[in-house]
Amino acid sequence: MFGIGVPELILILIIGLVIFGPGKLPGVGKALGQSIKEFKQANAEDEKTVDVTPDKTDKK
Repeated sequence: MFGIGVPELILILIIGLVIFGPGKLPGVGKALGQSIKEFKQANAEDEKTVDVTPDKTDKK
């Protein structure tokens, strides 16, 4: 996935611990997860919309 391996994920986790601290890290993870979930839902709803371009076979 995006060329990110285990060492990179561990490095990201360590940087997150240093920046946010162990107390706020679960909250940051939860907020990130909710944001991704909402983005996926909005994307799925956008794909369901119907194309309303005029039909070229209409006669005038």
